[in-house]
Amino acid sequence: MSDPSSPTRVKRKNSMDKIYKFEGESSGCLPEKEWLCSICMHVFTDPVTTPCGHNFCKSCLTQCWDKSQHCHCPVCKEKFTKKPELKINTTLRKVADHFKKKSGSDKPEVLCDACSGEKLKALKSCLDCRVTLCKTHLGPHYSMPKLKKHKLINPVENLEDYICQKHERALELFCRDDQTCVCQFCTETDHKNHNTVPIDEESRERKTKLGKTQTDVQQMIQDRLKKIQEIKHSVELRKRSTEKGKADSVEIFTALIRSIERSQAEMLELMEKKQKAAESQAEGLIKELEQEITVLKRRDTELEQLSHTEEHLHLLQSYTSTCSPPHTKNWDEVRINTDLSEDTLSQLQEKLNEKITKTLYEKLKETVSTELKRIQQYAVDVTLDPDTAHPKLILSADGKQVTHGDQRQNLPDTPERFDFCPGVLGKQSFSSGRFYYEVEVRGKTDWTLGVSRQSISRKEDITLSPQNGFWTVILRNENQYKACASPPVPLTLRDKVKKVGVFVDYEEGLVSFYDVEGKSCIYSFTAQPFAETLCPFLSPSTNKVGKNSAPLIISPVFKSE
Repeated sequence: MSDPSSPTRVKRKNSMDKIYKFEGESSGCLPEKEWLCSICMHVFTDPVTTPCGHNFCKSCLTQCWDKSQHCHCPVCKEKFTKKPELKINTTLRKVADHFKKKSGSDKPEVLCDACSGEKLKALKSCLDCRVTLCKTHLGPHYSMPKLKKHKLINPVENLEDYICQKHERALELFCRDDQTCVCQFCTETDHKNHNTVPIDEESRERKTKLGKTQTDVQQMIQDRLKKIQEIKHSVELRKRSTEKGKADSVEIFTALIRSIERSQAEMLELMEKKQKAAESQAEGLIKELEQEITVLKRRDTELEQLSHTEEHLHLLQSYTSTCSPPHTKNWDEVRINTDLSEDTLSQLQEKLNEKITKTLYEKLKETVSTELKRIQQYAVDVTLDPDTAHPKLILSADGKQVTHGDQRQNLPDTPERFDFCPGVLGKQSFSSGRFYYEVEVRGKTDWTLGVSRQSISRKEDITLSPQNGFWTVILRNENQYKACASPPVPLTLRDKVKKVGVFVDYEEGLVSFYDVEGKSCIYSFTAQPFAETLCPFLSPSTNKVGKNSAPLIISPVFKSE
């Protein structure tokens, strides 16, 4: 068998990828399969047309009818009471020859075995005579009754590969039990009672499966290309956040004494190390992905060549090794580390709290106050959706307040309603742009606030995390604040929060939480890969036997002074 990766076969594959137009046409075109005889699965040679309108090679159809008692169409099975007179379709022959010329320009010619002088181009190979013949020497196979029954195929150089080595007969059948090509005598001996089918039928089925496998491999390539873009985008977002963090820290630390400046230098060095680590991680992942893409592209090329091969035996012998996708890494959970939680203003305030002076604290408040003024212009009017509320949640008539009751209300169990988690979504949803809303949490010991994907699960126990479609901050046991990242991040706040502001920048993948009255940033999720619609998410938690009975209140947004 010829090497499927050889330059000649690669050139041929590239040429067969094209769609050829007829002369004089500007846009009309037909794919390669339209020029294939459904009997031999090769481009038409001396095509003839049956009364039912289907086209075949003249020799293929003649052999088919010679082996049958009745004349019928091999495609639609229509029977003809009188054997039709077969005349070559000259127009179809011209375009088929044109297609052969275009698609086979790089394919080496197979020469006639019978020519004694200058060897002419072969037209067919005879599996019974085991010779490849030109048009002149092929004549007896069309005129002599005995030779008419011989099996003719498109000319091939490796004719011995199409002959059974044991019985010296043509390999015309495929044994599905043993997964090998066999001759008619094999079905009466070693493969007796086995499931055998014509070799062209098995080839067509394998080509269909090859096409599906190729589609899967191409999708894997696209997934990895998309992952590369995602990683590059994450690094860019990280870089922007780093630059912003550096600028903010410079502005803050210029007001401090030398000891605070040393802390500033340490923080900048840490940020630079994290940035380099993130870039290094991204370079490694991109290199690994590009290596996998190279392997997958090579396999895609092999599959493309195999799916267009005209050599059935080569297809079947190469099918198992080529059809199985190469071993690759599962990239679904691979993420570039873009979490800047330690670089946010609230984390900076926590880390430097013992050193920082009242001047620094006021400077931080001034910075956040400026930030709040900017983002409060994106305030939206959020109301709660009663169709999503857990049966124990009680909503106010205006949809602005929610509390947890002791009794489960008799409400319709719809797919939209939370059944396990005591949560509720806002009626408003967002798939682009920026939005901001504020919730009063005064007097509560437990609560959960943030945003979620509109498609999140609502009928089971929920782990709050970005991977599960939640970007939230929680309060538990009166003073335990956490950001529900992966893993959760404990938060140390200077004062107990009374009103929380939630800001989302969809395109930047940003979700930030603010202590509105304390003028501080609680936490920020950065570089999040948003791809679905987001909704405000609130949970007042259980009422703790009255200790946590205060409502969560969606409050009007007043710009910070």
